[in-house]
Amino acid sequence: MLDGRLILARNGIAARSLEGVVAADRYVETELCQLVVPSASLRRGASADAEQLDQVLFGETFEVLDRADGWAFGQATRDGYVGYVGATALGPMLPPPTHWVRVLRTYGYSAPSIKTAPVGLYSMNALVRAEEHEGRFVKTAGGWFIGEHLAPVGDAATDFVAIAEQFVGTPYLWGGRDSLGLDCSGLVQQALYATGRGCPRDSDQQAAMGEPVQADQLRRGDLVFWRGHVAIMINETDIVHANGARMAVTIEPLAEAIARTGRSGGGEPIAYRRL
Repeated sequence: MLDGRLILARNGIAARSLEGVVAADRYVETELCQLVVPSASLRRGASADAEQLDQVLFGETFEVLDRADGWAFGQATRDGYVGYVGATALGPMLPPPTHWVRVLRTYGYSAPSIKTAPVGLYSMNALVRAEEHEGRFVKTAGGWFIGEHLAPVGDAATDFVAIAEQFVGTPYLWGGRDSLGLDCSGLVQQALYATGRGCPRDSDQQAAMGEPVQADQLRRGDLVFWRGHVAIMINETDIVHANGARMAVTIEPLAEAIARTGRSGGGEPIAYRRL
């Protein structure tokens, strides 16, 4: 069965690529755009008050199916999620990125000096193209970045758990996946992206990754799933996760999280997976 979260169609209109796959009154060519702001919400409806389902980061691409009233309906190409993005956050396609932001967050400056005005605060995994270098600075379409805060595309981190641990203290935000706020599956996704691995958006989709593992065999890097929640093992007993109980990314014993979730009616873990 097709997953509606990943199907670029609405109101009888579908992407031309879905012809013969989904029923529609009309199939249209899509417009490939690029995010030109540090991050943008991908929402369930064409309203700033609509539920945030996901986020798109600077330099990531977005396939637009339709535009109306200042909103673009389309699909985030990095994780396939479908929703609405504010039209002003999108711009034309630029040449392919050469680098990604490798630190939790960094400023882009208006000139190659830390004394100049910042033009944006960019999160880990944002994508940029180096245009020129001056001293320790790299010029991109998003401003001048500290070169040490960027890594060449293809030069990925090696330990996704260590990446997740960098987010400890970050506020919990439903549908978030940037360094200012993220949810449980957004944390897993960001950590895996930083290691050069693809990852779906939601925890139920992530539960299909890897292979099952027994609860008494858990080790660093294994994933623990509840209904609607996911955590990452940092060793044989402790997890890191973005959670609504603490409203932040925290580290705690898995046993404590299981007990608390059980008391609140969330049930026991439903799966353990090894990537």
